[in-house]
Amino acid sequence: MVRVIAILIGYVFGLFQTAFFYGKLHGIDIREHGSGNSGTTNALRVLGTKAGLIVFLGDCLKCILAIVVVRLLFGNSHEDMIKLLALYAAAGAILGHNYPFYMGFKGGKGIAATAGLVIAFDPWFTLVGVVTFFTIFFTTHFVSLGSLLTYTILMIMLVICGQLDYFPYMSQGELIEMYVVFAFLMALAFWKHRENIKRLLSGTERKTYLSKKNKVD
Repeated sequence: MVRVIAILIGYVFGLFQTAFFYGKLHGIDIREHGSGNSGTTNALRVLGTKAGLIVFLGDCLKCILAIVVVRLLFGNSHEDMIKLLALYAAAGAILGHNYPFYMGFKGGKGIAATAGLVIAFDPWFTLVGVVTFFTIFFTTHFVSLGSLLTYTILMIMLVICGQLDYFPYMSQGELIEMYVVFAFLMALAFWKHRENIKRLLSGTERKTYLSKKNKVD
């Protein structure tokens, strides 16, 4: 039951669609511009760098807040599995972001929310995630490639750390459960980026820059 509660808490936080609300404040429906995606990259391309940063921070923060709430509620009673519950909360937030019921279950792709997961989960994971993503991004300018490769590397890191007793209070069963949840989130990210993957393979994926050259109608 505690896992279900963690997911539901996360889902509620994930429903705050930063790009959608920011766009409405500026008189547009972000879903009708650019890629039609309600997320950071599309906000950056359509509304500019400032908008992209605000949307990223908002989507990142909602996942962090979901994890904080779950830790406050269950940190004392479920100390041995709080990392797992935090991951469930993050999964709920990502699902809420990707599939908000009030928007016809059409939201974003969950990468900014995933950044919130990594930040709130562990400082070493944060460091590896930041270095990996920005190295790939500034080398290729493909957000999708940086996001998916970062997910993959963090998945590998999670399993290695788990098996090396980096999470000493967790049982082997809980560790495996944690791997499964993260693997599900990684698979979801790949699914949401399936069109990007096709474009990457065909050489037609659009590059993204932290400048006005991104702007589209």
